Amino acid sequence: MSIGKAEEAVNAVLQKFGREKMAERFWNRDPSLWKSDLGIQRKMTARLGWLTITGFMRTQLAALREFGTTIKKEGFKDVVLLGMGGSSLCPEVCRNTFGVSPGHPEFRVLDSTDPATLLHLEEKLDLRKTLFIVASKSGSTIESESLFLYFSKKIEALETSSPGDHWIAITDPGSPLEKLASEKLFRKIFLSPPDVGGRYSALSFFGWVPAALMGMDLDLFLLRAEEMIQRCGAEYSAEENPGAILGAVLSELAISGKDKVTFILPPPIKSFGVWVEQLLAESTGKEGKGLIPIEGEEPGQPDQYGSDRLFIHYKLRSHPDTALDRSVETLKKAGQPVFEIFLRDPYDLAGEFFRWEMATAVAGIRLEINPFDEPNVAESKENTRRILEIYRTSGHLPETKIHPDPFFAKNLGVFLKQVKPSSYVALLAYLERSPCTENLLQKMRVSIRDKFRAATTLGYGPRFLHSTGQLHKGGPKSGIFFQITANDPDDVPIPERNYGFSILKRAQSLGDLDSLKKKGLPVLQIQLGQSPEEGLAHLIQLIEEFQPAGGA
Repeated sequence: MSIGKAEEAVNAVLQKFGREKMAERFWNRDPSLWKSDLGIQRKMTARLGWLTITGFMRTQLAALREFGTTIKKEGFKDVVLLGMGGSSLCPEVCRNTFGVSPGHPEFRVLDSTDPATLLHLEEKLDLRKTLFIVASKSGSTIESESLFLYFSKKIEALETSSPGDHWIAITDPGSPLEKLASEKLFRKIFLSPPDVGGRYSALSFFGWVPAALMGMDLDLFLLRAEEMIQRCGAEYSAEENPGAILGAVLSELAISGKDKVTFILPPPIKSFGVWVEQLLAESTGKEGKGLIPIEGEEPGQPDQYGSDRLFIHYKLRSHPDTALDRSVETLKKAGQPVFEIFLRDPYDLAGEFFRWEMATAVAGIRLEINPFDEPNVAESKENTRRILEIYRTSGHLPETKIHPDPFFAKNLGVFLKQVKPSSYVALLAYLERSPCTENLLQKMRVSIRDKFRAATTLGYGPRFLHSTGQLHKGGPKSGIFFQITANDPDDVPIPERNYGFSILKRAQSLGDLDSLKKKGLPVLQIQLGQSPEEGLAHLIQLIEEFQPAGGA
């Protein structure tokens, strides 16, 4: 830790945890650590299965290895996971970190309703040699359900003798997805323990089944996870417990105003940030409080940051990165708080999944929030359903008015005046995640940070609704929101529905916009028209030309 005066407060809270037997109560699943309301406590008790999930998964390893080998031997060339949030982020991290072992099928994650994203993925697939995973804890996620309807129709058109052989499901017992998978004769249904919440499910079937299909070393992955779990056990004092220490640091610095948890990750494990982002945002962003994860923001110089940051720096002993280390040393010397975590190699991420789950829950104790619910997530979902019903009955969406460019430039200037160094600026992009779009959005983030010294986040819709959406609506009122949309060149019909993926995506963007506005949050909708790249470039130019109060 290099956290300055905050270290005294962190040590004090760790000693308090010791006196109150926090670790022992934690492992005994005592919900009174977080809330005194008995009704809330009962619900919390049903969400703590992640504490002991690896014991169950150890009994499943042999079967998982056999399943992965079977899919490999049958000649499947691609595996496509249809899931959102907690169902997709751990597999995405594993794919980007560990790759696919030789001979195993390519692994792809589809967590978007953007029609161009869907069509570009489909172009890469030989459907006769593709296995699909429908992953949903609730079994009723509209995105996964829509993608299933689309690809199911495609598989049926192949006229294979057993279309169900192309499908597996990961869900909770008794969910609509389990029923559907049984009716459609899916090849395999993996039923995850229902007391493991979605964003705490990395070490359950939601993470392990994809890992097996990629050909990861499951024994080593489990070993590294269990090493961390043991170190976080009740027999260790809070001062020795990695999860408790990190949780105390996160909460104490947030209480002191440093609530922008900024990740600095070396390239081999860079994608780990997207998983932690959901965990922190959805677990703590409620009751007007929250830890604001800043993931994927390009590292800057000390004078480009405000005084609201906590930096989390990962160092990989197997992949030294001296340039990144020097950047972090510069931040330390400037007095910025830095918490460093050392890993032997990427497989140590198995333990990091657990460390962060425990740390997030421990931070929830100090923040006095329930880290296991997501009270505001349903708002945008209900708005989407309402807007789709309007479309079903009227044939059109309740579109918002788009202003001409000269008015927009003026309106943008008025909007930007709300950005303060203590703000975070969220870019909510309902766009295809192409390399060009990604580069432009990252450039926009840097422009905003450097001009305003404000933290930035980037989320692609509707994916972020299952990640940072809870934080936006339930967390600190320091967010400034850009909702960025564009015209889709093509729509893709959804079988058994009277709308396509473009309409679904637009309904989701309008639903989220409505939710943000009703909470009185500052949000500006930007419609880029037919050319997102040109529109983003113009938007960046306007931001760079903007002069804050007192500017030259």
